[in-house]
Amino acid sequence: MNQDKPGVVVLPPVLYAAALAAGLLLHLLMPRQPLTPWVARPLGALLLVASGALARWGEKTMRRAGTNVSPNEPTLTIVGDGPFRLTRNPLYVSMTGLYLGVTLLVDALWPLLLLVPVVLVAHYGIIRREERYLEAKFGEVYHFYKARVRRWL
Repeated sequence: MNQDKPGVVVLPPVLYAAALAAGLLLHLLMPRQPLTPWVARPLGALLLVASGALARWGEKTMRRAGTNVSPNEPTLTIVGDGPFRLTRNPLYVSMTGLYLGVTLLVDALWPLLLLVPVVLVAHYGIIRREERYLEAKFGEVYHFYKARVRRWL
């Protein structure tokens, strides 16, 4: 069995999709709108477009660098260009933005509330595990990168 991976507790897209689905189901059963639609919907659309672009940019940058995108596969190199100059986790920032974008388009309170535990699981169950893995695998190279680029934004 290949142990060259961070051992995340859940794949990030599964975490975000499951929470969003649960929140939208709750919204269907007990609709609550946190904002007025004329504020929520344009903001949601903007977040979807920007987050989608960030996700594509991050994935293309990783592939161009020759490393795997999935945390279930080994990281082959530290990527420090493209969106990785701005945040160590552009794909998680983009997933959070996509989640928020959908939540705002629907103008639903429940998925918005569920985002708090999602971000906590992402932080402690995914990102921190990835960081320990990258520190162990890449040592000073990762420490230097970590010192100059923020975790989120």
